[in-house]
Amino acid sequence: QVQLVESGGGLVQAGGSLRLACAASGRTSTIYAMAWFRQAPGKEREFVARIDWSGGRTYYIDSVKDRFTISRDNAKNTMYLQMNSLKPEDTAGYYCAVESWERIGHYNYWGQGTQVTVSS
Repeated sequence: QVQLVESGGGLVQAGGSLRLACAASGRTSTIYAMAWFRQAPGKEREFVARIDWSGGRTYYIDSVKDRFTISRDNAKNTMYLQMNSLKPEDTAGYYCAVESWERIGHYNYWGQGTQVTVSS
């Protein structure tokens, strides 16, 4: 299994920045890709960004691609999400997830989440 721990959330004013981190441990050799999701109260969980663990290919939803940057440090088994120009609508619990070689196409492991709150 892979264990995931998110950090870096907090309260920030609109227009500010935060950097989230997701540290992976356990069977990290099984990681094919990692991704960030978010979920606000009353809303469905939403995909935010993804990064391939080997090649580093990235993908973002349109609403964040000009403001957020996903990256990873393979040596540290850590994924990051740099969030700039934050908006109140970015307020949500942010979760990291792993897509493993054992089951391509599904996110098999999830972290506990970290709260991001953006005030007006």
